Amino acid sequence: MQADYKKFLQPSVISRLANIELKARFVVEGFIAGLHKSPYHGFSVEFAEHRQYMPGDDLKYLDWKVLGRTDRYYIKQFEEETNLKSYLILDASKSMSFKSTGTDLAPKQGLKRFFQKKPAASETQKSNITKLEYCTYLAASLAVLMNFQKDAAGLVVYDEDIKTFLPPKATSQNLKLILNKLSSVEASGKTNTASALNLVAERIKRRGLVIVFSDLFDDQQAVINALKHFRYKRNEVIVFQVLDPIEMSFAIDSPTIFKDLETNKEMLSQPISVINSYQDAVKNFINTYKNACLANNIDYTLLSTDTPFDTALLEYLNKRKRLN
Repeated sequence: MQADYKKFLQPSVISRLANIELKARFVVEGFIAGLHKSPYHGFSVEFAEHRQYMPGDDLKYLDWKVLGRTDRYYIKQFEEETNLKSYLILDASKSMSFKSTGTDLAPKQGLKRFFQKKPAASETQKSNITKLEYCTYLAASLAVLMNFQKDAAGLVVYDEDIKTFLPPKATSQNLKLILNKLSSVEASGKTNTASALNLVAERIKRRGLVIVFSDLFDDQQAVINALKHFRYKRNEVIVFQVLDPIEMSFAIDSPTIFKDLETNKEMLSQPISVINSYQDAVKNFINTYKNACLANNIDYTLLSTDTPFDTALLEYLNKRKRLN
């Protein structure tokens, strides 16, 4: 059955994306004129520095004001603006299939990820969309935005291994490939976020923008080291940690059967007896990522699936624009 990628092309969302930009904060590498700073000197629009005139230099770039003041010949150099290569990296492990209105819940890597089989105490803290679905809408919207900007977008999908690797291209055909893949992706397998990120980091030959969509339920230090791997190779990194509201609040007031989505193991527990320690663990878990990202110039954003994806994304993009 053909993937229905058109579900991502919601007119209300597309119209708002058309009026906003996602610009790289750091230096990137590219081949054509665009929105982003390149490490290569050229003659474009943003002044960079002067250098001494050399025979053969184009005299139209001679700085006559400097000549008048110093009686020396200097050429103006500019930062070339370039297109951006972005890599949208999506966690499609089984744990990403969690949503508050479903039937499975999972402990994983010390931080318990739970899913209630009985009605929750607070209906307002439930989500009707899985974390994976939420992330596909985020990734699709950013792919469309990149296409608007004539930037190159690529897609990586992983669980235990890398399942999909679409290299970045700034074409409408490539955008369609990305949207088709996002519309058909299904959660499966265990997660190995750290390994997947390290593999992608080694495959990226030109620095660009790396955007990660995941719940980040993996060994924290290993994931942080993998994110630092991208920074070591001088990529800019954005991390969207996406969680279900119940995973953060654990607002469950009755005995509940919990199921690990990746191992299928089950246990019966009384959540109210551990809610305080659980919430403390979640807070520490989130803050560990947040602080590590801040320390390494990685842009970190925590999102809850009960917030409409377009609202969350536009708030993030507007905030980023103000900080640029």
